[in-house]
Amino acid sequence: MNAVDPQTLSLDELRTLRNELQSEDDVVSYVRRVAQARLDLVRAESHRRERGESHEDLPSELRVVLSSHLTGGPPRPPRPVENLDDHELSDRLDSVCAEYGFSRLEDLMPSELQSLDDQLTAFERQVSDDRRERYERLDALSAELVRRYREGEASVDGLLGG
Repeated sequence: MNAVDPQTLSLDELRTLRNELQSEDDVVSYVRRVAQARLDLVRAESHRRERGESHEDLPSELRVVLSSHLTGGPPRPPRPVENLDDHELSDRLDSVCAEYGFSRLEDLMPSELQSLDDQLTAFERQVSDDRRERYERLDALSAELVRRYREGEASVDGLLGG
């Protein structure tokens, strides 16, 4: 991602770029949550095996893992996201899961389960790093917008009229 000095942008360019980055972040945030949930399921399978529990215990484990993703997390709920069927980031996550056997968790050998865990962890870290960079850019754009409103270079009337 190329960093652009927010002060060099027109007000319309600043708003447009900020909106684009926010939309991108919505997708990244959603895919990150899906990756985290899948990683939690992989780890739940590992723990289930360590405890010597049967596969019949998996549905209750799924409820625990999935409910933690619905009730946990930051106070800001994820924003709605468009269909991600053809989104590159979602496709990459699906590829990792397909290649390392996510759909057959119960049948994976311990070493395969660990490889899947490693790959999902690496994917989630990469997505988190990308998201952190995007937040820094969003913060810079938002700060510039605030500065312009505070110093009178932009007005609320401009928002309402155009």
